[in-house]
Amino acid sequence: MQEFLDAVVEQFQEHWIKFLTAAGFMAVGWFFGKRKAKADWAKKEFFDRINVSLNTIDDGKLYIRTVIEKNCADVFLNAVAVDTINAAARNTSEQDAIIPLEKEDHWYYLNAVLNEVAEKFATGTLKRDMHLDVKVERYLICLTCECAGDMRTRKIRAMLVKKAVLQKLPDEIPQFESPRHSTRWETLKQLAAQYQKDPHKFLEVEICV
Repeated sequence: MQEFLDAVVEQFQEHWIKFLTAAGFMAVGWFFGKRKAKADWAKKEFFDRINVSLNTIDDGKLYIRTVIEKNCADVFLNAVAVDTINAAARNTSEQDAIIPLEKEDHWYYLNAVLNEVAEKFATGTLKRDMHLDVKVERYLICLTCECAGDMRTRKIRAMLVKKAVLQKLPDEIPQFESPRHSTRWETLKQLAAQYQKDPHKFLEVEICV
């Protein structure tokens, strides 16, 4: 035991500057991380999070349900990709909630979201492969960051909406489960218009249940 302690002391004596430098960097990182977390909480902005939501209009009523919510790093799996989409999400507006990404990048981000949500619908896909009875619908995924209206939080949101619904939104404003959902209705109208002009901002997927 004494030999072990002597070895530790010797290592510290030889490398104490490195140890102190490492400890200093850790302290600085902790400080700035804590300060950023406080600032994000104060502004209710969480650009490091991605929420995947199912948006449904049924019998004249708009329903919004969360499918998953995760850290962006757990979905996009690349630090540069995460930094890029975090920065782009801050550039959305009330008039355009779609996250402005390079044209060739949309598919990579959207496919990463699809990989995360695919397991939620894996049972239906397997049933279809076994020639069992399933219902099949086509959906669209689009990346947004809403900043209009009475939003409680700002975060990256992947909208999942039935293709047939987005292609033919009702003329009348649907009923909302919450008054705040009027913002989502405006976003859906923006998505419907954008899909006609820029379909590359959307990923079309087939879901079986």
